Amino acid sequence: MSPPPPVAAPAAPAPFSLRSRRDLRWASGLVLMAYVTLHLLNHALGLVSLGVAEGALGPLRAIWHSWPGTLLLYGAVAVHLALAFVALWERRSLRMPPSQGLRIVLGFALPLLLASHLASMRGGYTLFGLNGSYARVVDGLWGSAGGIFQIIALATAWTHGCMGLHFALRANSRWRRAQPLLLAAAVLLPTLAALGFVAMGREWQFAPGLVTAPDAVQGHRLGMLAEHGQDLYVTLLAACLLARLARGRLHRLSGARMLTLRYPDRSVQVPVGWSVLEASRAHGIAHLSLCGGRARCSTCRVRVAGPAGHCPPPGPDEQRTLARVRAGAQVRLACQLRPTGDLEVSPLLGAGGAAEGHRPRLDGEREVAVLFVDLRRWSGLAERQWPFDLVYVLDRYFALVGRAVREAGGVPNQFIGDSVMALFGLEEGLDLACRRAFRAAALISARLRAWSTDFEREFGQPLDFGMGLHAGTAAVGEVGHLDVQSFTAVGEVVNTASRLQEQTKAAGAALVASRFAVRHAGLSPAAGEMRRIDVRGRREPIEVVAWSAEALAVAVQGQGGSPLL
Repeated sequence: MSPPPPVAAPAAPAPFSLRSRRDLRWASGLVLMAYVTLHLLNHALGLVSLGVAEGALGPLRAIWHSWPGTLLLYGAVAVHLALAFVALWERRSLRMPPSQGLRIVLGFALPLLLASHLASMRGGYTLFGLNGSYARVVDGLWGSAGGIFQIIALATAWTHGCMGLHFALRANSRWRRAQPLLLAAAVLLPTLAALGFVAMGREWQFAPGLVTAPDAVQGHRLGMLAEHGQDLYVTLLAACLLARLARGRLHRLSGARMLTLRYPDRSVQVPVGWSVLEASRAHGIAHLSLCGGRARCSTCRVRVAGPAGHCPPPGPDEQRTLARVRAGAQVRLACQLRPTGDLEVSPLLGAGGAAEGHRPRLDGEREVAVLFVDLRRWSGLAERQWPFDLVYVLDRYFALVGRAVREAGGVPNQFIGDSVMALFGLEEGLDLACRRAFRAAALISARLRAWSTDFEREFGQPLDFGMGLHAGTAAVGEVGHLDVQSFTAVGEVVNTASRLQEQTKAAGAALVASRFAVRHAGLSPAAGEMRRIDVRGRREPIEVVAWSAEALAVAVQGQGGSPLL
């Protein structure tokens, strides 16, 4: 079968614009999240006093009640809600992870929860010129179920927004590092807001003031406005759900055209119009998707084969994500690809494990420093020595390198043949990771040189080695087959570090490190020999610094490191 047409050239991602659905959803969601955050912060000021909260509310109210603020806020509401309805209609299957289902339920519940408050505050201002002051809110809600209901509504909006941000950004390494702080803020802010509302209510209870409240007629009109808004929204939501149900029933009764998706371990049949990700979930096929099917990550990507006409061209969101990971012509995002005919699909992340009943653990992307260490002239040594002697050499070599890596704060990750790969940055920032990687390289260099004299006496050749160091973003997680699983990193940064280790032969150096890693470690490139080289597997040349063993030891100790021996 002929392959599908190319989906994206391996180029830089397109610049940000609001022409794609993902951008519209993202921009409108950020506006709404900013509004909710400011609202909660204003509530929290009630812990100081009702007057302070009222004073902070004035400027915010002026911003949101202005024509630009009104257009921005309610435009964001309209766009976000419209996109939610479109996404609900496009879904052929409602099977999804529970956390994503909860986010969607909370989002669709928000208009019902906020309709009464919105009609009373914004409707009262627009129709009757009534300012939505805290005094008016507290007077109307304190001591009634409405106060609790209002807190629940704010908590729902905040939770929905936080979950949306998390699903969108959880593959980002900076987001992962900031998660403890972000989680504390996510819990603390609504708690302080609720306590601020309670504090204002108690203050009002003991010292009530004058309030400009709607009269009976105005109150009735505002109540009817809220009811009509809720009825309209429920009608639209019910119509969308019933239309989805009718579409599915019609397809079954009319014998709608089905297509076959052939996975590595089995084939499934789904109606035309389903995405590959929906097909996987509907048939119980484990399929990674960290962003919730919004084309923000590439974890659901699949390799496809089949007639070119069976693959609709990718949209702007999918193109940008595929370009970011430099995907090949036959790679598509399962959440975006809706085939029009039979295809072969192979998930690229976790496909083998899923087929055998094991789902590998993918921790996402992180910024790491990767250090490769390799023994030189190992093949010649293996030809002349007994296997037991080789085991002795590898045992001591691995122990020496492993201890040095751990002392420096890294993780000796892979021991392959006569090579060792070490990771730095799994729990810290990139700057510290690079400093620790250089520290480990200096320790390894010093200790291998100390061993070299005894090694040459025992085996008749000097001990030689080379190291490569690079830093950047890598996907980290467990890979393997069945019970043989190992935690490792995968990505361009790993491949480049390995290639830089090979460059030590031509450079006559102990370590070749990328200038990017040198800069993040805070070292001076002048301490080594800087050059620009072509590295196998990279399109563009890379600037590197070659370090002799002596120069590396001086540079690391000059950075504040302790003696290396």
